[in-house]
Amino acid sequence: MCLAIPAQITEIQGHNLAKVKVGNSNTYLTASLDLLPNEAQPGDYVMVHAGFAIHIVPKDEAEQTLAALKEFTDAAM
Repeated sequence: MCLAIPAQITEIQGHNLAKVKVGNSNTYLTASLDLLPNEAQPGDYVMVHAGFAIHIVPKDEAEQTLAALKEFTDAAM
């Protein structure tokens, strides 16, 4: 099973990479922006899969997805 995680871009780095933050956690990832059809900016939310940002998502959609993932993990505990 594959899973893409919504994350917010906090910083654009060299080589078309971005530092992204997952939800309200202290989890930061580095994601390649090479697969995005449009240019992303700090503050944008992107779906990250296997180290690649695969598309830009609206903030409300990202927050809903993160809430659903949290609900799922809380129920599994």
